[in-house]
Amino acid sequence: MAAATSRIYFVSLGCPKNQVDTELMLGQVQAAGHSLVDAPDDADVIVVNTCAFIDKAKEESVDTILEMAQFKEGAAKKLVVTGCLAQRYADELAKDIPEIDHILGSSDFPSIAKVLKPGQGKKKSKLPVVQVTETPAYIYDHDAPRVRIGQGHTAYVKIAEGCDRPCSFCIIPKLRGPQRSRAIDDIVAEVRALGKQGVREVNLIAQDLTRYGWDAGSSPESRPTLANLLRALGKVDGIDWVRMHYTFPSAFDDDLIDAIASEPKVVKYIDVPLQHISDGMLKRMRRGHSSRVTRDLVKKLRERIDNVVLRTTYIVGHPGETDAEFDELCEFVAESKFDRAGAFTYSIEPGTVSAMLPNRVNPEVAEARQQKLMEIQRQISRARHEAMVGKEIEVLVEGESSESEHLLEGRWYGQAPGIDGVTYLSDGRVPTGSLVRARVTQASDYDLAASLEL
Repeated sequence: MAAATSRIYFVSLGCPKNQVDTELMLGQVQAAGHSLVDAPDDADVIVVNTCAFIDKAKEESVDTILEMAQFKEGAAKKLVVTGCLAQRYADELAKDIPEIDHILGSSDFPSIAKVLKPGQGKKKSKLPVVQVTETPAYIYDHDAPRVRIGQGHTAYVKIAEGCDRPCSFCIIPKLRGPQRSRAIDDIVAEVRALGKQGVREVNLIAQDLTRYGWDAGSSPESRPTLANLLRALGKVDGIDWVRMHYTFPSAFDDDLIDAIASEPKVVKYIDVPLQHISDGMLKRMRRGHSSRVTRDLVKKLRERIDNVVLRTTYIVGHPGETDAEFDELCEFVAESKFDRAGAFTYSIEPGTVSAMLPNRVNPEVAEARQQKLMEIQRQISRARHEAMVGKEIEVLVEGESSESEHLLEGRWYGQAPGIDGVTYLSDGRVPTGSLVRARVTQASDYDLAASLEL
């Protein structure tokens, strides 16, 4: 049983959605009887789950593949590459990096168990090097074996895969395929099992969370909705926080807002990537809504959801962005005062509409715009945090702080894992995964300090 003794090393790159895919592959590895190792020089097979969202992510993925390829000079007999880079550039990877034995697309990673058995390279393998489905169609269910990585008290749950939106700058629909949503009962079953495993925070993720279920019917009466999913998850024992990521401004309806506002377990944290505010830029980006829709939504969320924390992202330097349009964006950032925001310079994605647009913005100009926007946001974030000093907050404890053995580290509901800052806890010790009350004592741009002594 050679396959049962295979030692597998995984590298997972990119976003939380990629992390879920890696965890599913890890589950298949263990279910097939293979073992996982913590170092590439101990592995028979190395698997790299790649990202290809922007240029920096693609560079990191290629660099990692080349780094892992060096271990084939030692014990490793196979190198497997999967994920978004594999989906997009399979033929180029096979040609330019011959050390790769198998390339699996973003929807083909369930085949991982078939390619794990160590061999002496692809010449002796009966399986093709490139195994990439042109239109990704896979979506996992609650029965899929999965080995979670990271903190035991928080987990990501992918409620849908793929995207049907035509945003001009985005390659994701080509990498991940059309949207396909899981059934509410299936998601609830997964979350219920996570709760029994000690998970206290569930992070719902998808390429387009607010259009969850739209692919299953033409009206809310005939399909699952995000609002009804939130209500169902609110009844799951053991789960304390249900957090949403990657919502879309034009897909918010009153029922969803009501569910967020009324469900105690749904944290009042909304991650809604806006990308821009100028009507001209929104049209070039093919976002499908106007500036007015955005402004009305922000107003409505703040009026109807008590203590809501809003997070967003912007793209600057997109083709055609004028000085006046950027100034309009800066004014919106200063006026709207989102609690959290990130700004990214436009990255050319071949195969997208934006890549063919004229009036490119000089990269140095784009970089200067990004820095200016983030300085505006830094001041807002700092003021938001300073206003919290002296207040009591509920904190999910992550464990001992890397800053000091005398501090614990955690997050209040306004801090999402791996995205926002953290809360440093002093004056006490409590178990990891605990939800505790603490009093904010200090504030910085992105982090808080709090005392367990109330």
